[in-house]
Amino acid sequence: MKAKVVKNITWIISILLALIWLYPFVIVFINSLKTKSDLFSNPLMLSWPTFGNYTEAFRSLNYVQSFFNSVLITVTSVLLITLLASMTAYALARTHGKISSIIYYLCAATMLIPFQSIMIPLISIFGRIDFLNRISLILMNTGLALSLSIILYYGAFLGVPTSIDEAAMIDGANTVKAFFSVILPSVSPMTGTVVILNAMKIWNDYLLPSLVINKDGMYTIPLRMYFFFGENNSNWQLALAGLVLAIIPIIILFILLQKQIMQSATEGAIK
Repeated sequence: MKAKVVKNITWIISILLALIWLYPFVIVFINSLKTKSDLFSNPLMLSWPTFGNYTEAFRSLNYVQSFFNSVLITVTSVLLITLLASMTAYALARTHGKISSIIYYLCAATMLIPFQSIMIPLISIFGRIDFLNRISLILMNTGLALSLSIILYYGAFLGVPTSIDEAAMIDGANTVKAFFSVILPSVSPMTGTVVILNAMKIWNDYLLPSLVINKDGMYTIPLRMYFFFGENNSNWQLALAGLVLAIIPIIILFILLQKQIMQSATEGAIK
């Protein structure tokens, strides 16, 4: 009886927490369907929906071009981060020595450096060589995200027995083939975590793209959101509709990788 009561209380608390978490998203969606007057007069109440906001937001965002830029930058950056971080972490986890320890602690130490402290020198250096474009943005995203990703992968690879490496070698695989065919798939939950963490950060980032990308055809969705706000007028109803259009892709990605993320969290808790 006691266990049933505890289970029911847990369910109630979980539902309440879920409602609290969903509340901002519901408010954004409801207000994205309102006219400007209804938005300011009754921001928390339902009103007759108007889908014209989405049509106007789609046009103002130049959504197809902006979406392509965001996807190109995010996908390429995440692929590079995943590849480089996993290979580096595997080498560090399988190599025991002072150099490996120094490299690992340097990776951990760089996480303490705030981006704002290197922002101006970084942009200045790339600007002097006339290299401020999507490629440089991808390289910056990769470099800035590698430290955390290496540390996450490092912990995952420590949990993979070295006997798996040896078995792959006995079967005739070299180090590269063993890594990509056996070792990396064994830590796929961590790969899902690394992908979703970096994808969310890069997709929603405004500051770094605003400093690097200065051409209209290269703008990402977060940069395009700026055009909803002028000196004397702010189109909040269009901004909210654009925000819904912006978060849908990353929510879909999270749903697709949810199983891997939960599995990674569970494995980490057990260890």
